[in-house]
Amino acid sequence: MELYTSVSYDLSKRLTLSYSSSFGISSRLFAPELKLHIYAVYGLVRIADEIVDTYRGEDAREQLDAFEKDTLAAIETGYSTNPIIHAFAQTARKYTITIELLQPFFASMRIDLSPATYRDEDYQSYIHGSAEVVGLMCLKVFCEGDERMYTTLAPGATALGAAYQKVNFLRDIASDYTELGRMYFPGITFDMFDEREKALIVADIKADFNTANLAIRKLPASCQTAVRVSYTYYTELLKKLDETPVSTLKERRIRISTPRKLWLLVKTVLTQRIRS
Repeated sequence: MELYTSVSYDLSKRLTLSYSSSFGISSRLFAPELKLHIYAVYGLVRIADEIVDTYRGEDAREQLDAFEKDTLAAIETGYSTNPIIHAFAQTARKYTITIELLQPFFASMRIDLSPATYRDEDYQSYIHGSAEVVGLMCLKVFCEGDERMYTTLAPGATALGAAYQKVNFLRDIASDYTELGRMYFPGITFDMFDEREKALIVADIKADFNTANLAIRKLPASCQTAVRVSYTYYTELLKKLDETPVSTLKERRIRISTPRKLWLLVKTVLTQRIRS
């Protein structure tokens, strides 16, 4: 089974690098012993996203239920005929990623199957399941069994996951609404979304980033540079979103150019080396 497990991790890596250019760039900076496990976490999350975001079959809920059931079963047995699930199961067993983190994730994915209007408590619950627990899964890998470190850094990991998700919501506000019928920010309709509402959202995200920044400084060297690069990219994206008029955000997705991403990568890596 060693060959099958190796191939499964390779497929998770290929999936990750094919879907996310920004995460793909930063993920290459993880220590080799961590990299394949982060790809495994991303691979599982990506497939769930595919089911709720791009699959249009009437059996989407059944597909998601089956995916969750197969994932939990694989963690118990250590095996799945689905290579992406198999790789994740190996990582979950190694780093004790448990049902307490997985169930909220799948619960949030189910919410996306039916467009909803969010109240504050619904929004917080969705953010927890769709993003914060993913940050905690990654933190499990980063801490490599050090539970004291995990407990200390968990608030920062959840804040970083929340910040990333909220930035994605702001960046994708046009396509989420026009293509998927979603408006994630609570108490706001697409039509009433204006500069005042955007300013409040940006301030909330900045607070999350500030909390996360304190934790990033305490991460192990094996992962700190990679996380810092990702953090730098997303804070740069938030800055650009903040400077973009709402009228433009409602029409198209704002991006950071590839040359700019590469410049941020080099700058951040060099800064990290100087600090260390």
